[in-house]
Amino acid sequence: MSDQRLLSWFFLFGCNLMWALQFTCIKLVQDQVGALFTVWGPMTLATLLLYPFIKAEKKAGARSGRRSRRDILLFFMLAALGIFPGQILITWGTRLSLASNAALLNLALPVCTALMAYIFLGERMTAVRWLSFGLALAGVLLCSGIDYRSLNFGAGYLSGNLLIFLGLNGSAFLNSYSKKVLERYTPMELLFYLYLVMFLLLTPLVLAKERDVFARVPEFTLSTWTGLVLLTVFHNWLSMVLFLKALNRLDATQAALSNYLIAFFGLPIAALWLGERLSALALAGGAIVLGSTLLITLYPEREKAG
Repeated sequence: MSDQRLLSWFFLFGCNLMWALQFTCIKLVQDQVGALFTVWGPMTLATLLLYPFIKAEKKAGARSGRRSRRDILLFFMLAALGIFPGQILITWGTRLSLASNAALLNLALPVCTALMAYIFLGERMTAVRWLSFGLALAGVLLCSGIDYRSLNFGAGYLSGNLLIFLGLNGSAFLNSYSKKVLERYTPMELLFYLYLVMFLLLTPLVLAKERDVFARVPEFTLSTWTGLVLLTVFHNWLSMVLFLKALNRLDATQAALSNYLIAFFGLPIAALWLGERLSALALAGGAIVLGSTLLITLYPEREKAG
């Protein structure tokens, strides 16, 4: 393995560690910061941190295809249907569930991406892919701690887990449909412009629903500041920069498979930092989600090899 490829794998390793921190950080700030501000604040600061990279790309003459004003609507659609639910619903759901559950459920992202590629890009949805999606949904329910004997659907973490799962489908939509945009924009430009659109979409909502957070900034505890700083620097900025650099030398499938590390890192982080413990049923649900993802990623490769 060349030094450059080894460095790229090191970047991916670091990215997944930073992404795994997201769920614990959400729990760290939830006592003082609402779900909207939890996304808006770090993402706004990360947008400013990304700007020098955009300038450097333009100075270096980074590739770009033909563009039109219609692309503005495309960015708004990607933000509204992709990054907005992918950030807001996962943040909201994690607040109602466990950071450990969120890390486990994140394993369903490749399965959800395959479904979105079928719906919006016309990619073939095989029986294996449908089976994988069904298994992923079953894993979500198992992680929720529902008392099926009394059908007490108000107990446990069902609502939070379902919000996380819906948020993952938003991220999956972004992952699949953004292929159309990457024909004309660099990955760094795509990320920067999506963050700008998110600022436009979220700012009015934050001012309407969570304006009081600004007045309480001086009262933020060390835990809250730690969560917000980690979300800004690691989750929204550095991890994305390293991920995009790694994609220059590794293919997308290799990068996607590395996402299994999110649960690997996320579970011990939540256990050590928050003291969370998963039930045997939740672990079984996570195993089913992982199995569904392995099925959808490894089975097609085995068919090709055969």
